[in-house]
This record gives sequence, C-alpha cells and structure tokens, in this order.
Amino acid sequence: MSTASSAYNASSITVLEGLDPVRKRPGMYIGGTGSAGLHHLVWEIFDNSVDEAMNGHADEIEVTLHKDGSSVSVRDHGRGIPVDNHPTHKKPALEIILCTLHAGGKFENGGQGNYKTSGGLHGVGSSVVNALSKKLVATVKRDGQEWQMEFSQGKATGKIKKLGPARGTGTTIFFHPDATIFPRIEFNPDTIRERLEVASYVHKGLKVIWNDEVNGKREVFQHDDGILAFLRKILGEKNAKPVHEQPFF
Repeated sequence: MSTASSAYNASSITVLEGLDPVRKRPGMYIGGTGSAGLHHLVWEIFDNSVDEAMNGHADEIEVTLHKDGSSVSVRDHGRGIPVDNHPTHKKPALEIILCTLHAGGKFENGGQGNYKTSGGLHGVGSSVVNALSKKLVATVKRDGQEWQMEFSQGKATGKIKKLGPARGTGTTIFFHPDATIFPRIEFNPDTIRERLEVASYVHKGLKVIWNDEVNGKREVFQHDDGILAFLRKILGEKNAKPVHEQPFF
C-alpha cells in the first residue's frame, strides 16, 4: 500500500481560484461526467429561466437541441441578466455571474430580493455550465439593446459587445460542453423532451417550446390546468379511473 508524504505543510495546500474547482472536480457540481451529468447542464440553464417565470417575469421558454446533437440553446423572455458594470468588481454583471461561483441576484436579502422563489441559482448553475463548456455564448436583451458575450472553459474570450437596438427583454444561453471533461457528448432528445414536458405541468400556464433539430421536430407544451392535466394524462395512459372524481391537492 502506498503512503502519503509526511511533508504535509502550508506549501502542500493548493488553492483553486475562479472556476478551476469545477473543472478539477466536476462531479461535485453535476454528479459526474456521464450522460446524467451532461444533461444536468441543460437543467441548470433551463431552471434559471423557469425561475424568471415563477417570479412573474416570463411566460415562455424555448429549448433547442442543435443539429450536431452536442450543443443546446435556452431562450427566455425574462428581464435579461444585467449587463452593467458591478459597482465593486468593475466588470459587467453578466461576466461576474457566468465566471464566479455564488454570484447572482438570488442571494440578496436572504434570497428574497429579486427572486421570491427559486429552483436554481444564477452564479452556481450558470457558472458551472460555463466552466464545463468549450464554448458558451450569452445574448441578452435589456433596456432597448441587445448584448452578447462569449466564453470558453469558464473564462471570457472577449469583452461584452453591444449588438444594437432590440425590442423586448430576455436571455439566450448557447453552450457546447467541453470534450476534455465529458468522454461522450451526445444529448438524448427524449430525455430533454420528457423533462420539459413535466416542467410544463408543474408550472401551469408556462409555455415551453422544444426544438429538436436532430430529428426535425418542434413541440409546444402548455397546460393551464397544471398538475390536474398531468393526472389526466397518467390516468389516460394507464386506462384507469381516479379514486375521487374531483381531484384535490
């Protein structure tokens, strides 16, 4: 059996900065680098968009699996991630959120500032996806302008760019996972589709658009009855009758 070195002192301590810890130990953040971990990247970005909807700032989310089968885009009509410079760090808030762990609008006032409810965390989920992607492009519509910034392996590859005037608000995140982290990069359309459909039941009224460019399919999930619609779907699939004619929950 090998033994650890007895020379264990201050010089033995390694300090990982920025998003290096995520790249060094991705399993601590997404559970592993297999298929489940790969798809977890999609859930992290999607959940951030869902949070915008849960807090009344968006009613539509569009998820696209691109033709290559290895890159994904998530678009919402939320407020758009802030792009102005942070007062302390003197960098665009967009860059800080995507390049720093534990940075985002969901920590303010115990999480009750910009978000009353939250299923994900900008600055945790978003930055982890950025760290584990060979390319990530964030496009933001906000304050009458469209902005874009590109990243690779958790670091900005250039300055934020103003693309020009734009109507509406929202955020679009495109990412392609890093092959040096994931041994196989191939998203399963059925896995993503199922997750999106379930989310549309859980968050009643939310419109979720699924673009499967691999198979040339486009679907829209929207259920104004929410969980009740999900119950009817399950009963229909099993050809079963409910115990109570009038469901309650």
